[in-house]
Amino acid sequence: MTVTIYHNPACGTSRNTLALIRHFGFDARVIEYLKTPPSRQEIKTLAAAAQLSLHDILRKKSTPYAELRLEDKDDETLLDAMAAHPILINRPMVATEKGVALCRPSDVVLDLLPPMPSADAFKEEGAPFLRDQAITGGDPAFTAALREADLPLDDLAEPGRRFFAYRSLGGALLGFGGYELYGRDALLRSIVVLPEGRNKKVGRNLVPLLTYRAFREGARTAWLLTVTAPAFFEKTGFKHRARAEAPPAILATQEASRLCPASAALMSRSIGF
Repeated sequence: MTVTIYHNPACGTSRNTLALIRHFGFDARVIEYLKTPPSRQEIKTLAAAAQLSLHDILRKKSTPYAELRLEDKDDETLLDAMAAHPILINRPMVATEKGVALCRPSDVVLDLLPPMPSADAFKEEGAPFLRDQAITGGDPAFTAALREADLPLDDLAEPGRRFFAYRSLGGALLGFGGYELYGRDALLRSIVVLPEGRNKKVGRNLVPLLTYRAFREGARTAWLLTVTAPAFFEKTGFKHRARAEAPPAILATQEASRLCPASAALMSRSIGF
């Protein structure tokens, strides 16, 4: 398999993605795109192949994004800006025969590689790389974990829910999570890290992968309710919200209207790369 990565060696996520590609034995074609910028057509083709808009692949932090006032610009203006200032292209973009993806978080590159056995591997910050696997709401290990964590079980079989199991590359089951999708809003729920994954930075790795899946289904804002873990979610970018700030669809969910106590903190964050 040919693997091409548009890489910035100064970026930790890009370094982690390249390390994971090499962990599986692939000799990636590495394009340091700040030194060898892609053309306007290459940028357009990469975004289209990844099924992302040009706005989706724009990097805002530590770039001239604000200075150039790119928030509401059309595609032609964005292509001109990214070609002239390649730092505006988010990273890393990875292409294989299986497709193209902006690999943020870096675990996403597993979608582009063939399934194969592996030993565990870890990101630079010590968090294990994770594989996510879609499961049903009735998965026995999942329901047992929720029961142990005293999290709601009553509505798991209702439509519109997505649930995932998270394993290390070596196959160890480390946690679960899910979301309900309401247009551009997603309610994250049923997030639990098993004892085997605690104090190993699994949670901070699980949440970005979960929100990535919601993003790919159209969500642009993530919401959640929590009684015991507001401090953890603050560290992952969530902010406290008043109930009046939440969309009606979120307030009408079983979690918000019936299953979670009124004392539960409502939190949200925008989803992006």
